[in-house]
Amino acid sequence: MPVLTDIATLATCPPEGGQGEIGLIENAALVWEGEEVAWVGSEVDVPEAYAAMPRESAEGRTVIPGLIDCHTHLAFGGWRAGEFEQKLLGTPYLEIARQGGGIASTVKATRAASETELHGRARGFLDEMLCLGVTTVECKSGYGLNMEDELKQLRVYRQLAEEGPQRVESTFLGAHVVPSEFKDDRAAYIRLLTDELIPQIAGEGLAHFCDVFVEDTAYSPDEARTILNVAATHGLGAKLHADQITDLGGGALAAELNAASADHLECISEESIAAMAKAGTVAVSLPLATLYLGQEPMPARRLIDAGVPVAVATDFNPGSAPSYDLHLALWLACTRQRMTPAEALKGATAYAAKAFLRNDIGSLQPVMKADFVVLDTTNINHWLYHFRPGTVVRTVIGGETVWAQSPSQLSS
Repeated sequence: MPVLTDIATLATCPPEGGQGEIGLIENAALVWEGEEVAWVGSEVDVPEAYAAMPRESAEGRTVIPGLIDCHTHLAFGGWRAGEFEQKLLGTPYLEIARQGGGIASTVKATRAASETELHGRARGFLDEMLCLGVTTVECKSGYGLNMEDELKQLRVYRQLAEEGPQRVESTFLGAHVVPSEFKDDRAAYIRLLTDELIPQIAGEGLAHFCDVFVEDTAYSPDEARTILNVAATHGLGAKLHADQITDLGGGALAAELNAASADHLECISEESIAAMAKAGTVAVSLPLATLYLGQEPMPARRLIDAGVPVAVATDFNPGSAPSYDLHLALWLACTRQRMTPAEALKGATAYAAKAFLRNDIGSLQPVMKADFVVLDTTNINHWLYHFRPGTVVRTVIGGETVWAQSPSQLSS
């Protein structure tokens, strides 16, 4: 049972309270036993019961809960760097798609990759995310778009979850787009999702959630309702990619279906904001994607002011967000969406956990998992104001140090 002392600032990020309420404690100490937090508070108030326990020093640094990336597409084949240049030169996305690019190119590459190859790539991404303080990752399928390859992606995620050290949450996104082989019979593809894929995924325990991309170029609200209602009968929770390019009422649909989250929401209406606030649906902001696409980001200030909890994630994928740097996403949430550093931090901790209904991570309170990060900064404001690499000194998951700048800090 170690006691971490000499913490300049500790953010507990309680799940209750408003977006900016992150439970700051100055001159703090943290005690954990096994995988769970045992005590947190001011260093001068450490209980006598812990007086004889081994002590470790944070050396005047900041401690936050382990960061949670609650929206990624982690396992995919290939990259799309050539499209990046085309977009910069003004080539429209539809033209890129006609040339065989876009999501179709990633589907082709993912189908061609073996399960072992996808696992190796995803394993490498997760390892690099450790040095960014990311302790939990939500991973979506959606680049297989057939029985074999959707299951392949989800089995990769199951293997990664079993290996650790990060906590991995899997989401089935077979309803990403309609694959080209079903372009003339989309109803048949939806039947494949509802009649075959969803029952098998649920039966094998390969995912906890089902996601649908609601957009003019993807699925209608009625199609999403059909798919997610079937998923619910098989015990899968609902998530939506919603209101990204056009307002189809995706936020309101998420509220209607009691979805855990609605993600993107760049074009969300006031009606959908009100519905999400009433339902308690988490809005997931993806500022890296809007930066790459040159879009105006989600109106985070309007959502927060209306009482909607706003999470922040990377949307890591090879097309619109080819970066898993959650620290960068948080900085963009501040600079482009006018979120305060405290609001952004809660969006990648307690509210990110809420986006997939976890109540044991995302906060540093007794009985919560001892997932935390030591940052080389004296406070949260300075961390997100002075953006620089290498600010994470130590990443701890379940009480075990899984990454550290100093090898002497690694658990044996």
